[in-house]
Amino acid sequence: MSSLLSAAIEAAHAAGKLQKENFGSDLAVNEMLKHDIKLDLDVRCQELITEILLKHFPDHLILGEEGSAGNPESDTAWIVDPIDGTVNYFYGLPHFCVSIAARKNGELIAGVIYDPIQDETWAVEKGGVATLNGKPIRTSPRSHISEAVVTVGFSKSREALEASFGRFKRIAVDVRKTRMLGSAALALAYIACGRLDAYIEEQLSDWDIAAGRMLLEAAGGSFSASPSEVHPGKLFVCASNGKIDLQPYL
Repeated sequence: MSSLLSAAIEAAHAAGKLQKENFGSDLAVNEMLKHDIKLDLDVRCQELITEILLKHFPDHLILGEEGSAGNPESDTAWIVDPIDGTVNYFYGLPHFCVSIAARKNGELIAGVIYDPIQDETWAVEKGGVATLNGKPIRTSPRSHISEAVVTVGFSKSREALEASFGRFKRIAVDVRKTRMLGSAALALAYIACGRLDAYIEEQLSDWDIAAGRMLLEAAGGSFSASPSEVHPGKLFVCASNGKIDLQPYL
């Protein structure tokens, strides 16, 4: 294991421990938005992750959902989502994770996703094998849309919701089941290890998907991201096990 991956796992586990300790307790809310919630714990978790990563790599840059830190001139940046699935967390739904990826000169080189409730750690580094708790993983062998379990994300703006509803109607009648789970990072991790077969969402950010993309591609899956047509600066993401054809539904 590289020093990068080791540090990412250490940071993810530390933040996950803090999340598990506070899960189900009264939580300080920094901002209550129409379709989202910003917790003080998000900030505390990112600060903890930042402290650990910069302890190991003081010249690196940290880019996270809760802000940036470190050296803005560094060729290595850490892409951090301290709690992916904050609304789930706030409502006591045990489906959330820590997502951390390292990117050097624009190329992803290490990724970790940690689910503290299930104590599941997905990890991968450039040129390596995607793993779950240290064991190699692969995407599912399912190749027919009728066999697939697909997760569809419903994003936060009216325009994104309307686009998502149309796509959901087209795909729901053809697949075995659809799921709406509330964590982009875990959706990608679940496809990587064969629990799900595909994922589509209208507007996401780098920190939602960086580690999951690495995992999925290393596990044999297919990932595409393009500029969102409904929210400038966000990404439209389509991911699958690499065998199912989602093109007719896009």
